[in-house]
Amino acid sequence: MQAPRSETDTAGVGRLVNAIILLWLAGIGLRLTILAVPPVIPMVRDDLALSATEVGVLTGIPSVLFALAAIPGSLLIARFGALTTLLVGLLATAAGSALRGVAPDIWFLYGATVITGFGVAVMQPALPPLVRAWMPQRIGFGTAVYANGLLVGEVVPVALTLPLVVPLAGGWRGSFMAWAVPCVVVALIILVAAPRSRGDGAGGPATNRKWWPDWRSGLLWRIGIMFGTVNAMYFTTNAFVPDILTRTGRGDLVSITLTALNIGQIPASLLLLVFAGRLVGHVWPYVACGVISFAALIGMMFGSPAVIVASSLVVGFAAASVLILIFALPPLLARPDDVHRLAAGMFTISYSCAVITPVLSGLAWDLSGEPLAAFVPVLIGAVVLAALAPSVAHVRRASADVHA
Repeated sequence: MQAPRSETDTAGVGRLVNAIILLWLAGIGLRLTILAVPPVIPMVRDDLALSATEVGVLTGIPSVLFALAAIPGSLLIARFGALTTLLVGLLATAAGSALRGVAPDIWFLYGATVITGFGVAVMQPALPPLVRAWMPQRIGFGTAVYANGLLVGEVVPVALTLPLVVPLAGGWRGSFMAWAVPCVVVALIILVAAPRSRGDGAGGPATNRKWWPDWRSGLLWRIGIMFGTVNAMYFTTNAFVPDILTRTGRGDLVSITLTALNIGQIPASLLLLVFAGRLVGHVWPYVACGVISFAALIGMMFGSPAVIVASSLVVGFAAASVLILIFALPPLLARPDDVHRLAAGMFTISYSCAVITPVLSGLAWDLSGEPLAAFVPVLIGAVVLAALAPSVAHVRRASADVHA
């Protein structure tokens, strides 16, 4: 006997709402402990007597782990399932953050940061298969949901650490421990409320599931590099804008420019909650974002103060738009048991670009003696993004083949 239509509809809505909440919370967990570090760097540096180089290594560790540990994340997903891997990642992230709070020296702090970065790195390839399993008919929307959570997870610790968490927690050590708590809470909520299903990559292990990315796939390299251009754009501009503005006599714009760069991501994530499903398989959004990013970066280099701030807002918007659209590609392009492999390879390539590009920007500055030269590698990345955009032209056809 079938359930009445109203009961079936209610159950479907309930599952959808449950999936939305869990994906959004998981997205927050991806960045909450990572972005809790920059606000307290001056305190950490004073207490542990760190050099500028040691601070640079500390802030660079997460990006390196995001690149190196994505494939171990794929292995964990193949052996234990995406849901279990997500929970392990959340708890590892929390443990690493708490350990940072008791670090007696820089080496202990490095080790704890490696644990935190590893936790985030294995979570990232777990989310695309969970979107595919929990929201198979709304992959673009589901991706935008957890990406919105990710962006909120970037803004919240930056906004609240110094004015609220540090005073309440008794200092920078207590703040690291405090930011570990939400990750544990999110893990517990997901453990209790997550749907369980078999054969979809989200539940338990599969006996013969592959985990090593197909490095011979041209598509993997193209979407990985596309993703890498926006990661590199975000990390490089955040890293160099303060020094560039200061060296070019515009130090008064540092705070507002960085705020605009990061706040610009939020409107993109909200708009793509509505439009991601319609845009992900079209070429023009990627081309448009590449062209707009290029123009906005030129504005940041040569514009008036108002143009610099407006351009940074546009760069943040464009980078977040491409990030969300590319997040949606693995569950659309790969079969259910292969989503984690494609995602892991994509994350490995993209975060490698995010590690390499700031180095190239620094070299361009040093070799030329011109601060604005640091933007040149990022400008090249914007051109590459637009040039590789046709790689997504067959997403709808590939998706149909995958779901057949």
